[in-house]
Formats: sequence, structure tokens, C-alpha cells
Amino acid sequence: MQIELIVTFLDLCETRSFNKTAERLRITQSTVSGRIKALEAVIGRRLFQRSRAGTALTTEGLRFEPHARSLRHNWITALNATRDSGMAGVTMRIGLQHDLVSFEISRLIGAFRNTLPDTVFLFEADYSTQMCADLVAGMQDIAVLYSPQTHPDLHFEGLGEVSYVMISTQPDALQEMSRDRYILANYSPAFAYAHAALLPDFAQVSLSIGQNAAMVDLLTSLSGAGYVLRHSANALIAAGTCYPVANAPVISQSVFAGINARNRHRSVYRRMLRILMDHYAHDRRQVTGTP
Repeated sequence: MQIELIVTFLDLCETRSFNKTAERLRITQSTVSGRIKALEAVIGRRLFQRSRAGTALTTEGLRFEPHARSLRHNWITALNATRDSGMAGVTMRIGLQHDLVSFEISRLIGAFRNTLPDTVFLFEADYSTQMCADLVAGMQDIAVLYSPQTHPDLHFEGLGEVSYVMISTQPDALQEMSRDRYILANYSPAFAYAHAALLPDFAQVSLSIGQNAAMVDLLTSLSGAGYVLRHSANALIAAGTCYPVANAPVISQSVFAGINARNRHRSVYRRMLRILMDHYAHDRRQVTGTP
């Protein structure tokens, strides 16, 4: 069986539209129809029912869907195994939310290496939506992200929180802050929601940015005020570049680990999750003073 048939079937399960699946896979609608007919011929059952109301899975299609997901995952796993054949150990592909790359990454790498000394680690920075897609496709093994995307193939666990604090290049209090100097952070949907609730007067400004590193660069080059990760704020304050903004609320951001649901009970993944839970609990311990 060609893997393209399975990929097309699963995409159509999500879109329920031959046109949309053709656009997403960059093929013609007739190719989508041909692949579905070929798959139905192999299985010997009709998988989709087309009507004026749209495209829907048949009972047989619903039963086949979870097995198709397993086939796709096993295929990607097999491909990754052949790509890793020249390496000394197994490769674990780890996705990190862009902002978290600077969060004591050397300490995290050290913990992984001590626990899994024969493993090759490949770290990639990205955003939550793309990392979730990569987990589904088998292109990543584990992802550390801000915004989990609901999907039947994915499993998420909470790791803890990181904190964002407001700093300024001038010794301001929140009540004295000018909107013209404020740079709006847009790190995640959860952060944006908390910010709008806590600081409604600063929800509409002329400049916004979506990365902690970019915010640090703007604050140091353009001057102004904005939210950055606590460890970035501490470094800028210690250097005398910025000041903490008095009375500004701290905004916490939850951090999650995502893996393919098939791997949630495997020993190596449980060990990696424990390392990540300890790592991202570190910021909370710094705030609360707990050991």
C-alpha cells in the first residue's frame, strides 16, 4: 500500500472536503479522489460518503481511521530510523517554544545527557502550532510549548510555569507609564488573554512583538517598556539597562510537553518528561522560594 493513500485519507478525515485536501496536499482534486478510490479498493470497503451536505466518514471509515494513524506513525518512525542509522545512538528530536530556548538550556541539555548518555539530541526552536503538526507527522519526538493543539494523536502534560515581568528603560511606576513608550508582547493566546484582563489600558499600542529575544533587543535599542521573561529581566536590571516597573503585575505562562499519544507510556519518554517537569518547575521555585 502506498503511504500517500493513508496521508490523503487522514487529511480528508480532518477537512471533510476534497477541495481543501487537494489544496493542503498541493495536488489536484481528481488525484485526491483517485487515491481514496484506490484505498477503498485495497480495503474492500467504502470509507467516505459524499452528499450535498459535504463529505462524511462511513462506519467503516470511522473504524479504519485510528489504524490509519498508526500506519502513518509507524511509517515515519521507520523513516527516521533509517536516517539515524549512521549515528552512534538513537536520535530524539525535541522542539522548544522560541522563548524557552534561552531558559537555562545548558542545564536542560546536561540533565538529558546524564539520564540518556547514548542518545543524540536534536533541538529545534519553533512555535506551538508547527510543533504539534510535527509531532503528529512523526518529525518530532517531544515538544515543549505554550499552546497545546487538540488532536487525537497527541498527548500533553503540564510542566509548570514561567513568569513574564514588566521592565522599562526608565525608572517608571505603572501609573506613570506612557502608552507611547509601551511595547505590547504577544507571546501566546494565554498570555494575550491575561495581559488584556490585567492591563486593558495597554491592549492597543503602536508596536507589538511575539518573541522574548526580540523584545529584549527592542528595549535595549529603541528604549521603552514591555514584558520579558523573568531571567531576561534580571539580567537587564543587573546590567543597569532597565528597571522593574513598580506595581506592574507578573504574568505567568503555563508550559506543556507534547508527545505522540502512542509514546505516552514508553519508559524513555516518561524519563524525559520527569526531567522537563523538574526544569520548568525551577522558575516557580525561584518566585515562591520553595526548595
